[in-house]
Amino acid sequence: MPRSHGTEQGKGTEKSKGTMTVQEAGKMGGEIRKEELGPEGYSEIGKMGGEVRKEQLGHEGYSEMGKKGGEARKEQLGPEGYSELGKMGGEARKEQLGPEGYSELGHKGGQRVKQLIEEGKRAEGEGAGEEEEGGEESPRGKPRH
Repeated sequence: MPRSHGTEQGKGTEKSKGTMTVQEAGKMGGEIRKEELGPEGYSEIGKMGGEVRKEQLGHEGYSEMGKKGGEARKEQLGPEGYSELGKMGGEARKEQLGPEGYSELGHKGGQRVKQLIEEGKRAEGEGAGEEEEGGEESPRGKPRH
């Protein structure tokens, strides 16, 4: 039996019930499903979808997708809005971790910076031995690049 699209059949007259686009129907179905699952269930479905997409794209592809999304959002918000968004995220994280946790996070970040500086110094020292003789030296005695 053929489907009826927006009309009632078999009642003697064709009465329009109203039309709905596929987009509207999908949105309506999504809202109903969201109510059935609740915020946690709906969030879990999103995470599962994200994991599948991550597997499809691979690490680099997924990272690239995130960068594109971040750039688009930055363009929408402008420099001030993007900065404000970062502050809001920082405040939310601070609230989640509490004063001790937030302090510990800052300490870890500082340790990582220290580590990167040391690695940079070692790499610079390794590259210094490859300089040509007679190169100009900086006031500290290291060759200038």
